[in-house]
Amino acid sequence: MAQVGRSVATLRVAGVDLVPDEVSELLGIQPTHAQRKGQPSRSGMHLATFGLWRLEARNREPENVNGQVEELLSQVTSKLEVWRVLGRRFEVDLFCGWFMNESNEGLDISPANLLALGERGIQLSLDIYAPTTAE
Repeated sequence: MAQVGRSVATLRVAGVDLVPDEVSELLGIQPTHAQRKGQPSRSGMHLATFGLWRLEARNREPENVNGQVEELLSQVTSKLEVWRVLGRRFEVDLFCGWFMNESNEGLDISPANLLALGERGIQLSLDIYAPTTAE
Protein backbone atom coordinates (compact mmCIF):
# COMPACT_ATOMS: atom_id res chain seq x y z
CA MET A 1 0.00 0.00 0.00
CA ALA A 2 1.35 3.43 -0.94
CA GLN A 3 1.76 6.23 1.58
CA VAL A 4 -0.84 9.03 1.64
CA GLY A 5 0.41 11.86 -0.55
CA ARG A 6 -0.08 14.86 1.76
CA SER A 7 -1.34 15.63 5.26
CA VAL A 8 -2.47 18.72 7.12
CA ALA A 9 -3.16 18.87 10.86
CA THR A 10 -4.70 21.49 13.12
CA LEU A 11 -5.32 21.45 16.86
CA ARG A 12 -8.71 23.11 17.41
CA VAL A 13 -10.51 24.35 20.51
CA ALA A 14 -14.03 25.68 19.90
CA GLY A 15 -16.97 26.89 21.95
CA VAL A 16 -19.66 29.54 22.14
CA ASP A 17 -18.05 31.30 25.12
CA LEU A 18 -14.43 30.68 24.09
CA VAL A 19 -12.06 33.61 24.60
CA PRO A 20 -8.92 32.93 22.53
CA ASP A 21 -6.57 34.74 24.92
CA GLU A 22 -7.68 32.48 27.79
CA VAL A 23 -6.94 29.36 25.73
CA SER A 24 -3.55 30.77 24.71
CA GLU A 25 -2.70 31.38 28.36
CA LEU A 26 -3.73 27.85 29.36
CA LEU A 27 -1.87 26.16 26.49
CA GLY A 28 1.17 28.43 26.62
CA ILE A 29 1.20 29.50 22.96
CA GLN A 30 -0.47 31.93 20.58
CA PRO A 31 -2.68 30.30 17.93
CA THR A 32 -2.21 30.30 14.19
CA HIS A 33 -5.77 31.67 13.96
CA ALA A 34 -8.41 32.69 16.48
CA GLN A 35 -11.88 34.21 16.53
CA ARG A 36 -14.39 35.30 19.15
CA LYS A 37 -18.13 34.84 18.89
CA GLY A 38 -19.59 37.88 17.14
CA GLN A 39 -16.34 38.77 15.40
CA PRO A 40 -16.61 39.49 11.65
CA SER A 41 -15.34 36.67 9.44
CA ARG A 42 -12.22 37.17 7.33
CA SER A 43 -14.41 38.00 4.34
CA GLY A 44 -16.60 40.28 6.45
CA MET A 45 -19.69 38.52 5.10
CA HIS A 46 -20.94 37.18 8.45
CA LEU A 47 -20.29 37.13 12.19
CA ALA A 48 -18.73 34.15 13.97
CA THR A 49 -21.32 32.10 15.87
CA PHE A 50 -18.70 30.56 18.19
CA GLY A 51 -15.17 31.13 19.43
CA LEU A 52 -12.29 29.23 17.87
CA TRP A 53 -8.59 28.73 18.67
CA ARG A 54 -6.47 26.92 16.05
CA LEU A 55 -2.82 25.85 15.98
CA GLU A 56 -1.66 24.50 12.63
CA ALA A 57 1.19 22.08 12.01
CA ARG A 58 3.35 22.35 8.92
CA ASN A 59 1.82 20.56 5.93
CA ARG A 60 3.68 17.34 5.07
CA GLU A 61 4.25 15.79 1.66
CA PRO A 62 4.25 12.80 1.74
CA GLU A 63 2.09 12.58 4.84
CA ASN A 64 3.66 12.47 8.27
CA VAL A 65 0.76 12.64 10.69
CA ASN A 66 2.94 11.33 13.53
CA GLY A 67 5.36 14.18 12.98
CA GLN A 68 2.47 16.65 12.92
CA VAL A 69 1.00 15.33 16.19
CA GLU A 70 4.42 15.56 17.82
CA GLU A 71 4.98 19.07 16.41
CA LEU A 72 1.67 20.32 17.80
CA LEU A 73 1.84 18.63 21.21
CA SER A 74 5.43 19.76 21.76
CA GLN A 75 4.27 23.39 21.57
CA VAL A 76 1.45 23.21 24.11
CA THR A 77 1.27 22.34 27.79
CA SER A 78 1.56 18.69 28.80
CA LYS A 79 -0.42 19.30 32.03
CA LEU A 80 -3.35 16.90 31.80
CA GLU A 81 -5.46 18.95 34.23
CA VAL A 82 -5.36 21.88 31.79
CA TRP A 83 -6.63 19.58 29.05
CA ARG A 84 -9.41 18.28 31.34
CA VAL A 85 -10.52 21.87 32.00
CA LEU A 86 -10.51 22.68 28.30
CA GLY A 87 -12.40 19.47 27.47
CA ARG A 88 -15.12 20.23 30.02
CA ARG A 89 -15.70 23.72 28.61
CA PHE A 90 -15.03 23.34 24.89
CA GLU A 91 -14.80 20.96 21.96
CA VAL A 92 -11.16 19.94 21.47
CA ASP A 93 -9.99 18.03 18.43
CA LEU A 94 -7.10 17.36 16.11
CA PHE A 95 -8.34 17.89 12.58
CA CYS A 96 -6.39 15.95 9.95
CA GLY A 97 -6.80 16.26 6.22
CA TRP A 98 -5.30 13.39 4.23
CA PHE A 99 -4.91 13.83 0.49
CA MET A 100 -4.43 10.68 -1.56
CA ASN A 101 -2.63 10.52 -4.91
CA GLU A 102 -3.88 7.00 -5.67
CA SER A 103 -6.97 4.99 -4.80
CA ASN A 104 -5.25 2.79 -2.21
CA GLU A 105 -2.97 4.66 0.17
CA GLY A 106 -2.56 4.33 3.90
CA LEU A 107 -0.85 5.57 7.01
CA ASP A 108 -0.24 4.60 10.62
CA ILE A 109 -0.66 6.56 13.82
CA SER A 110 1.73 5.45 16.54
CA PRO A 111 0.46 4.06 19.85
CA ALA A 112 2.38 6.84 21.65
CA ASN A 113 0.53 9.53 19.69
CA LEU A 114 -2.85 7.84 20.15
CA LEU A 115 -2.18 7.68 23.90
CA ALA A 116 -1.06 11.32 24.03
CA LEU A 117 -4.22 12.46 22.25
CA GLY A 118 -6.42 10.25 24.43
CA GLU A 119 -4.84 11.38 27.70
CA ARG A 120 -5.60 14.96 26.75
CA GLY A 121 -9.14 14.19 25.61
CA ILE A 122 -8.36 15.35 22.07
CA GLN A 123 -10.78 13.86 19.55
CA LEU A 124 -9.30 12.81 16.21
CA SER A 125 -11.27 14.25 13.26
CA LEU A 126 -10.41 13.00 9.79
CA ASP A 127 -11.16 14.28 6.31
CA ILE A 128 -9.84 11.89 3.67
CA TYR A 129 -9.66 13.18 0.11
CA ALA A 130 -9.65 10.75 -2.79
CA PRO A 131 -7.48 11.47 -5.78
CA THR A 132 -9.14 13.49 -8.50
CA THR A 133 -9.27 12.15 -12.01
CA ALA A 134 -8.66 14.30 -15.05
CA GLU A 135 -11.64 14.37 -17.36
